[in-house]
Amino acid sequence: MKGNELRDLSVADLEKKNQELNQELFNLRFQLHTGHLENTARIPEVKKDLARVKTVLRQKQG
Repeated sequence: MKGNELRDLSVADLEKKNQELNQELFNLRFQLHTGHLENTARIPEVKKDLARVKTVLRQKQG
């Protein structure tokens, strides 16, 4: 996900995306600890996307 794409979204959409990414990260970590995670590279990707969403959300709110 690109920063330019995120900047085009509304605050409500960004908050929804933030919630979705948090849930996905939780699920990935849960799968990692239970031994069912196949693609371990997905965790850093989700963390970076989550950071981008939070950054753009903070910029729009502040």
